[in-house]
Amino acid sequence: MKQLFNCVAILLCSSTVMAGEWTFSDCVDYAREHNISLLKSRLTEQTADANLLESKGQWQPSLDFATTHGFVNTPWGNDPKNAYNSSYGLNAGWTVWNGGQRENTIKQNKLQIEIARLNSGAVMRTLETDLLQVYLNILYAGESIGIYEEASRLSEAQAARAERLMESGKLSRVDYAQLKSQAEQDKYALVNAQGTYRNRLMELKQILELGIDAEVAPAPVNWDSTAVMAPLPPIAESYDLALQTDLQIRGLQAQASSSELDETIARAGRMPNLRLNAGVGTGYNAPGDAFGTSMKRGLNESVGLTLSVPILDNRKTKAAIARAKVAQLDASLDIEKRRTELAQIVENWYVDTEAARSRYVAAESQLEAARLADELANEKFAVGYVNPIELLTAHNSLTEAQHTLLQAKFMAMLGQKMIEFYRTATVNI
Repeated sequence: MKQLFNCVAILLCSSTVMAGEWTFSDCVDYAREHNISLLKSRLTEQTADANLLESKGQWQPSLDFATTHGFVNTPWGNDPKNAYNSSYGLNAGWTVWNGGQRENTIKQNKLQIEIARLNSGAVMRTLETDLLQVYLNILYAGESIGIYEEASRLSEAQAARAERLMESGKLSRVDYAQLKSQAEQDKYALVNAQGTYRNRLMELKQILELGIDAEVAPAPVNWDSTAVMAPLPPIAESYDLALQTDLQIRGLQAQASSSELDETIARAGRMPNLRLNAGVGTGYNAPGDAFGTSMKRGLNESVGLTLSVPILDNRKTKAAIARAKVAQLDASLDIEKRRTELAQIVENWYVDTEAARSRYVAAESQLEAARLADELANEKFAVGYVNPIELLTAHNSLTEAQHTLLQAKFMAMLGQKMIEFYRTATVNI
């Protein structure tokens, strides 16, 4: 009943989220529960748990029941020519010592559980960064639609006025055709922007594993110039924090420790093995005594120790040790590679963010100049002074400047959020 209630609660929460706007936190929470790649990664954790239970079970004794039945026919033998025999036994065994393989295998399986969990965490972090970029792309595409809608509205109004001027003889048909063509181009750009927005929504649905009928609408976010130009923390500090919070490095370090245990376990192959064995058995032979009498007389008990000392094993132990050492070196190289990769990632985001902020500052000035030029051209157009080239140039320059500013803003905010993520392993929008 409790599990049913939890399932119903999850479905209700999911329905509530899907019915309204999705914040970035909503997307992350939903992906954490439904993303297939992450769910498959968690299955690896369950396998590691099962392996640990199996390794702990090596400390327990083994116990099995065995029975053998046979029929013998001796056609030229003395009577009786046919005989039946059977045996029944309980056999137990327990490894007293095997060079420390059991203890180290348990340690290794505990490390494998940690590695599996770290890998799942790394998958989730990759998922968050993918969601962040897709989410901001959707917001960018949504605001782009607004720019093209405004451009289309203005160019349509200009084309309508140009048509009236042409009909009154104040504007040539060629000039009108130019303005009408601009209106059609702006409509086409608007349609393209709307298509891009839908494609970005589809990308988000794919990451969230949403069905074809699901609707998702990201909640709008407003960032002003203060947010875009917020100072960045020192890059060296960000790199140090990234090293501390990076789950891939921690997973590789755990893998290196597991490789060291591999070598220890391999060396145990050169150690003696001591095993305690015990058993209880009986049997029945026919013809002969009655079944009960035969079983009673055949009852036997045994106990003993078996010591195995390896001498030659066809180089299996030596090869296993060599493979373990190679695995240790490989893990060390992977750690260094990840450190270098992380440094490049952090530095690239700083470079991209600073470049985007510089473009943002320049785009603000460009937009102001383009807006003034567009206003002047429209004022001239309103009083009947018609210069289609000047009007179209001012119109296109304004649209381009708005788009450039919007692009720089979102690139700068994406860089800031990615830097925040590598510093803290979390990100908020």
